[in-house]
Amino acid sequence: QVQLEESGGGLVQAGGSLRLSCTSSVRTFSTVYIGWFRQVPGKEREFVASISRGGGSIYYADSVKGRFTISRDNAENTIYLQMNSLKAEDTAVYYCAGDVNPKLSTARYWGQGTQVTVSS
Repeated sequence: QVQLEESGGGLVQAGGSLRLSCTSSVRTFSTVYIGWFRQVPGKEREFVASISRGGGSIYYADSVKGRFTISRDNAENTIYLQMNSLKAEDTAVYYCAGDVNPKLSTARYWGQGTQVTVSS
């Protein structure tokens, strides 16, 4: 059974930080890439970041490079998204995703999402 469960969203002021977590079932966590997407109402879901199984290959969207850091703890089947220097335009529902294709910005498995709101 594929399960992805996000946590850590909330309200933060611009310039602040949040850390999202995603705990995954073993099956999902074993996929080559696992990562994060985000979506705002009326817009398509967009790729944010992904990390390979071993952690040696990481991709970021240009909009978050230098501000967000993705990492994983294989022992805990958990990935993290450390978000620093947050901007109002980072406000979105953030989704954990499994079996990510970072070049096509697609994924096969999805969590329920967690809301991140950045106040300006």
